Amino acid sequence: MATGEDLVAEIEALEDKLAQAKTAITRRFIGQERVVELTLTSLLCGGHGLLIGLPGLGKTRLVETVSTVMGLNGNRVQFTPDLMPADILGSEVLETGSDGSRAFKFIQGPIFCQLLMADEINRASPRTQSALLQAMQEKVVTVAGETRKLDAPFHVLATQNPIEQEGTYPLPEAQLDRFLVQIDVQYPDRKTEKEILLATTGAEEADAYEVFTSAELIAAQKLLRRMPVGDAVVEMILDLVRAFRPHDPLSGERVKDTVAWGPGPRAAQALMLTVRARALLEGRLAPSPQDVINMARPVLTHRMALTFSARARGEDLGSLIDEVAHRMVATEAAA
Repeated sequence: MATGEDLVAEIEALEDKLAQAKTAITRRFIGQERVVELTLTSLLCGGHGLLIGLPGLGKTRLVETVSTVMGLNGNRVQFTPDLMPADILGSEVLETGSDGSRAFKFIQGPIFCQLLMADEINRASPRTQSALLQAMQEKVVTVAGETRKLDAPFHVLATQNPIEQEGTYPLPEAQLDRFLVQIDVQYPDRKTEKEILLATTGAEEADAYEVFTSAELIAAQKLLRRMPVGDAVVEMILDLVRAFRPHDPLSGERVKDTVAWGPGPRAAQALMLTVRARALLEGRLAPSPQDVINMARPVLTHRMALTFSARARGEDLGSLIDEVAHRMVATEAAA
């Protein structure tokens, strides 16, 4: 049985490997450290990420680079209104053998990979979106009555354009909840944009290279779940999640007046995993309350909804989450 010293050694070795992976990714996806951190977080936790940003900000480039660096077999699906579930999952075809015999043969769809990029996921119909639900949660798909396992590990990184909403189908709450984190991809600052300009318009571009293998990523995911989490961090996670449920005694008047429905238990599970991942990426052996504050917005934003009146007032979920999280830390510090 592994001792505490063995666990520390394993964590420190993984931290070094993750530092190499971050360096390899940022050679091609310049700047945007927060985006890279959250993307790696979703993979370390064995979850899925929803990348939200305008076209041309490098979302596709990021996913392709991450796929190579983390040693994952990746596929890309461009979601369109006419995309059908079989275009993602695969289908059975009637095949005629050389002897004239006929039998059904299953042709695998692009979902049979380790990292699926679902590009502009909200452009597909709800019927097609729902084809991902079972895969994202249970890591299996059912076609023609037969359940088939997906490759391990299996991750979905989906993209959405936050501005262009014509001809789109908003993701239902059940599917949004299956994304571990929401990753907002913003415009780069001027210095970063200059670096991007110089790096991508020359005669040569930096190539991605493999740092992890898929087996090493699976081992890292298991190690992450063995990391210790202090009671204070656990209690803070519970307090924070419950504080955004309008009918909970912990919620304040602003939450009751602003939030239509709050995060469920899956949000608390996501926070428990992501704070560990952030500690790993920061080179620490255990998460702190600051990690909870840092991960609150990407974990909770897509798991909550504003009331109609709050939307009319121009309220913003991100700023509300930050306000409640910081107030909670200040209250605990004063106690």
